Amino acid sequence: MLWESVAALLRSRKGTARRPGKRGGRAWHHRLPFKMRFRKSRLYISVLLPLVIGALVGLLAAILGVGGGFIMVPAMIYILGMPTNVVVGTSLYQIIFVTAIITFLHAVQTQTVDVILSLLLLVGAVFGAQLGARIGMKLKGEQLRALLALIVLGVGVRMGWGLVVPPDDLYSIMAVMP
Repeated sequence: MLWESVAALLRSRKGTARRPGKRGGRAWHHRLPFKMRFRKSRLYISVLLPLVIGALVGLLAAILGVGGGFIMVPAMIYILGMPTNVVVGTSLYQIIFVTAIITFLHAVQTQTVDVILSLLLLVGAVFGAQLGARIGMKLKGEQLRALLALIVLGVGVRMGWGLVVPPDDLYSIMAVMP
């Protein structure tokens, strides 16, 4: 994604820009049945493809506890061929419902929701979301994709580093204050 984004930024400076996921020819997903027109995304695709992608993201969100945006956003850009600026809003809209259902299930079935901590995180997220929305409106689609790619790569490098480097203190014992 980073490679494609940087190449797209360079092409846009030269004036030869193209949408990601559009390579010419007919891909396998263009031959699927049950096609529908999505006007905002300027797509004419099978409804089966978004349903399958959504099911996979929902499964990962429930298992791993993530919103699924790190998989949903690239899938909508590169598999569905959606414009990046529409992907951001669409991803956020669908994540509202996925995370609400998963949160309810975790709260009721496993009782693993720290309400006070989540409310504090929510306050910070509201301010961050407003700032991010303003910044996102000023960025091009290629810049948004490059930023997402850098974040995903950074998280991957950090996780890989944690697998290779031994921790400072393998076992730690500390008193917990009541």
